[in-house]
Amino acid sequence: MTSTTALAKTGADKVPLSPLLILTQLAFNVGFFAVLPFLAEHLGTGMGLAGWLVGFVLGLRTFSQQGLFVVGGALTDRYGVRPVVLAGCVLRIAGFVWLGFAGHIASVIGAVLLIGFAAALFSPAVESEVARQAVVWEEDGNGSRTRVLALFTVAGQAGAFVGPLLGALLLSVDFRTVCLAGAGVFVLVLAGHAWLLPQHIPGRQRTRVKGGVGPMLRNRRFLALCCAYGAYLLAYNQLYLALPAEVERAAGSQTPLSWLFALSSALVVVAQLPVTRWVGDRLSLRASMAGGLGLIAAGFAVVAAALPAGAQGTAGLLPAAGFVVLLTFGQMLVAPAARAWVPDLAADGRLGLYTGALSSVSGLIVLIGSSATGTLLDTGLPAAVPWLVLAAVPVAAIALLPRAGGTTPTEPARTPADSGARADTPADNPSAPAEGPDGTRLAFAESPAEARSAPAESPVGTPPAPGKAPVIPQNGQGG
Repeated sequence: MTSTTALAKTGADKVPLSPLLILTQLAFNVGFFAVLPFLAEHLGTGMGLAGWLVGFVLGLRTFSQQGLFVVGGALTDRYGVRPVVLAGCVLRIAGFVWLGFAGHIASVIGAVLLIGFAAALFSPAVESEVARQAVVWEEDGNGSRTRVLALFTVAGQAGAFVGPLLGALLLSVDFRTVCLAGAGVFVLVLAGHAWLLPQHIPGRQRTRVKGGVGPMLRNRRFLALCCAYGAYLLAYNQLYLALPAEVERAAGSQTPLSWLFALSSALVVVAQLPVTRWVGDRLSLRASMAGGLGLIAAGFAVVAAALPAGAQGTAGLLPAAGFVVLLTFGQMLVAPAARAWVPDLAADGRLGLYTGALSSVSGLIVLIGSSATGTLLDTGLPAAVPWLVLAAVPVAAIALLPRAGGTTPTEPARTPADSGARADTPADNPSAPAEGPDGTRLAFAESPAEARSAPAESPVGTPPAPGKAPVIPQNGQGG
């Protein structure tokens, strides 16, 4: 790998940085999911918008968030983590307050675009730094980097669970109160990070925005990872597309769906860390992702095999439950591994850009693939056929995974003496190695053995229709 690092500590030694960022993910998702699950019902029932317009508004939020992650990542590389996170929090507060008082469609659109772009700023900033801290953790001999990233996933999942409970409680007042409460959570996050998050993080370089995209687009191994991760997210997104249709067929309603989502959440919270610990000591990043994708494919195959029997009621729901269990365990293997792999493939000083690009590219794949999946489910084919086709998606993703070895394109390098560069300071040189306190240059080796480990923005879920129970993304990321 080509990234450079030094021992990461907070500038003022106020709090350890990794725990702060993990708690940040928890707080982000509490505030976000206190509002988002109830937005569709507010727009449809509260404001009387047509169904297509509700979908359009929520789609704009997804695009302004997922699609612009790469922008937030590039800005993080240029200006550092702290200013980007603080700017994102300010925009999120303004967006939630605006949404709470929005009385017509133009105001709603402006508010949701602001809400989405806020996450496009702070999420890649936090995620890229957590990934870098996880590598430092691993290099210091504390264990696999995936343990840090798995804890990050669990924190996000816990926030995605607590947030809707808070929102549902406040919804008894009105939707404006829910929005203001969500804004209040981000006010606390803003205040905490203004106080605790260091201005300069040792070992993190700042680089110019210009010049990073070209090498990234020529980085075939990274693009292969993006495609494989996008295929995983497309498969995961079937929690919100194919699964509800199957539950409706088996139970006659979508009431059991909430229990299946609760099952997925409980599995992540309880099993993610033990699974990651076991896998991190035994499997490479590629093997972990391949194993997870295999479990996801098996989940689709279970439903496909059971559909010809046409069972209904409790027996008919068992294949769907099996699908959720296998999909969730597959997620536990894939998500931490994919995000842990990015530092190995990123060019020097461009971890934010690459972290954002992973989400943006995979989000685009989900957007296109979900349209195709919806068409497939509506074609009138035998019920098992769509599930078999979907099972082939994660299998194909295994073939896309980067192989061990190979090189990562880098940008022209000059020594710090040539460019005047220092770690975490703006410089013309985005790839000069950082120096430790003793002047020793610290750089990651390119050995695949150092990649023994293995996770945002989250799978792009289909928003609930007005009046339906909220659907909450289950991979622990959102905000």
